[in-house]
Amino acid sequence: MIKTTLKIDGMMCSMCESHINDTVRRDFQVKKISSSHSKGITEIISEGELDETALREAIGKTGYQVLEYHAEPYEKKKFSLFGRG
Repeated sequence: MIKTTLKIDGMMCSMCESHINDTVRRDFQVKKISSSHSKGITEIISEGELDETALREAIGKTGYQVLEYHAEPYEKKKFSLFGRG
């Protein structure tokens, strides 16, 4: 699994977040996506690394701009009642 973090310019409200999320879900295979207009970021969890150029292009067509792209391995956190995991 890969966690991709994007810094996005232009998000002003929750509708902007939805617009970004819907665009990415439509064009890419993602497990989870969340955006925050107050932080100016979108976080995506996917099986493999996403094509940075295609991602920038898809989001750019919606009127927003990807300022930064960062991808790293993602491991789902395990839940434990006893703090061991």
